[in-house]
Amino acid sequence: MPKTQAENFPLIAAIDLGSNSFHMVLAKADQTEIRPLERLGEKVQLGAGLDDQHQLSEEAMQRGLDCLRRFAQLINGLPRGAVRIVATNAMREARNRNEFIRRANEILGHPVEVISGREEARLIYLGVSHTLPSAAGKRLVVDIGGGSTEFIIGESFEPLLRESLQMGSVSYTRQHFADGKITPARYTRAYTAARLELMAIENALQRTGWQEAVGSSGTIRAIGQAIQAGGYSNGEVTAEGIAWLKRKLFKIGEVDKLDLEGIKPDRRAIFPAGLAVLEAVFNALSLQTMIYSDGALREGVLYDLLGRHHHEDVRERTLVSLMERYRVDVEQAARVEAKALSALDQVAEAWGLEDDSYRELLSWAARVHEIGLDIAHYHYHKHGAYLIEHSDLAGFSRKDQQMLALLVRGHRRNIPRDKFSEFSSDDGDKLVRLCILLRVAILFHHIRGTQEMPKVQFRASERTLELIFPEGWLNANPLTQADFAQEAEWLARVGYTIQAR
Repeated sequence: MPKTQAENFPLIAAIDLGSNSFHMVLAKADQTEIRPLERLGEKVQLGAGLDDQHQLSEEAMQRGLDCLRRFAQLINGLPRGAVRIVATNAMREARNRNEFIRRANEILGHPVEVISGREEARLIYLGVSHTLPSAAGKRLVVDIGGGSTEFIIGESFEPLLRESLQMGSVSYTRQHFADGKITPARYTRAYTAARLELMAIENALQRTGWQEAVGSSGTIRAIGQAIQAGGYSNGEVTAEGIAWLKRKLFKIGEVDKLDLEGIKPDRRAIFPAGLAVLEAVFNALSLQTMIYSDGALREGVLYDLLGRHHHEDVRERTLVSLMERYRVDVEQAARVEAKALSALDQVAEAWGLEDDSYRELLSWAARVHEIGLDIAHYHYHKHGAYLIEHSDLAGFSRKDQQMLALLVRGHRRNIPRDKFSEFSSDDGDKLVRLCILLRVAILFHHIRGTQEMPKVQFRASERTLELIFPEGWLNANPLTQADFAQEAEWLARVGYTIQAR
């Protein structure tokens, strides 16, 4: 009987590596609820360190790593699986992100995941919906980050529409307010750029509709507080308040002089850009009022983590949906999955695949390895890999999708060793071994059907996989014997030996 999440992980933590701020929440897991114990946040402005070639500067990296060293003190000793660290737009944009991630992993002792914009949107909605009281009807949630802005329409705890646009308070500050001057012309350029971005999604949002608009970012909170201090609201953002605040900014003229109540000194530089984006959102969507929610990405990460441990993993629903969409032969997928996991159980120790994450990855790959058949039979493994890598898969990080796509790409014919080597040497070697187990499981069920398969013993050493069949079975099944002879040739190309006897 598996232990409950609360028994396994009495403490859980979420860290959000945003383009403007890094945030962390340490919480106690209490059945299906979380009770925050510590909250930390620092303005790192990682996105400000991106140059025109999308390279993250060493200075920006150091700011981020110094912050993470402070965060690390609170999660020292927490087991793998109790901490989830997600990185958003700045990491999505940075071409040298792997260098930062490698150094961050060493500091934190837990893996950093780069998530897509739509996955970020899903997690934001999860955090908001768990933080605000339940309400009838649909909610529009808007989160203006440092490098991207997320839009979600959902009902209860379920997001119905998720979008992410490339506009944010840090990136727009760099483009339109770099020297700190606030003029109507500069503000108009930022506003117009945001309106152009919004054109791609505003009709879809309007068609879906909503009863309540919610903002969930520090930018929206600061705007609401400034409007409240001016006497134009009770803390919510209003269209009238935005218009008043804009006139106030033009009169002040410089970010250094933005001494308005509700705007912290470390937010002054990016405030005009954030206001321009929010005004564009209000006008594009004909909003009059937007309330604020304290819940956002990091709270959503915590609840998502909690759901995984309570067997309510959104990734499972995503895979089921993917299999249905591409008409996967579910019975064949289940046969391959069972054989692959049985093989893994026998070789996990010898091949260093004992961590549950490897079992999870192999299980996923077995279930979706044939999705490319719905496109075309020719090169269907390549079609499947493309679909997995480039689809928005709720619950999966970019690295999850890249690894899963690679296993699907390598499940037949040539194993693309160069693709595996794009990961760290250890990750690459483990992925090759998982790929071999998937390939072997597929060979066992090359003849589709429910015919009884023999019990086979698997033995593994560093570069060898040995399969021991019952006496005489291979001779009586020449097709399978020929399959394994061909497989030996494919595996030799990546330095592995397979012996079937």
